Amino acid sequence: MRQELLTIGTALALYAAVVVSPGPNFALISRLAAAGARRAAFGATFGLAIAATVYAVLTMTGLALVLMRVGWLANLMQFAGGCYLVYLGIMVGCPQGPSQQRNNLPPHGVLRGLRMGVLVNLSNPKGIAFFIGLYALAIPPATALWAKLVILAGGFLLEAIWYSLVTVLFSSRPFRAVYDRFGFWVERVIGTALAVFGLRLIAEKL
Repeated sequence: MRQELLTIGTALALYAAVVVSPGPNFALISRLAAAGARRAAFGATFGLAIAATVYAVLTMTGLALVLMRVGWLANLMQFAGGCYLVYLGIMVGCPQGPSQQRNNLPPHGVLRGLRMGVLVNLSNPKGIAFFIGLYALAIPPATALWAKLVILAGGFLLEAIWYSLVTVLFSSRPFRAVYDRFGFWVERVIGTALAVFGLRLIAEKL
């Protein structure tokens, strides 16, 4: 029991540290929220959480390591994810007039936001490295099933709560006022960040 509790605490502490660090997930959610696509941002939040949970399940069952050893499949996933991030970056950062900024990227629906979140997180190299590396080491194979389920639920909640807070913050009136004033540059910074993440993924597989 004590060992399981220690495993849960260690795994969730590592998970929290990775979730709050900047990356393509944060760029996606902050952009959607700041642009006024709050429903899409919440949808993307749960998409990120679902994709992370999929990776967590694969890691706990040992399947993630098997999949990563299938070279062509791992390369295909990373290359496709990189292309998608570049596409998002171009859609966000391409020059346009202020009246068009909020109509540029996001599909405003929850389901489309959900799809975007799933695709972005599945292709996130930081997440892949974390689950196959540190996460796998933090959860020994002998860990009890109930402890693994607690870790899965805790990870899902951490992801959902953190990005929900980001959504609420970036869609608040003060942040929206900043976005209305500096939206042109905000779009380009976030778009460039997404494109750079994507190009890095692609370059690693060329």
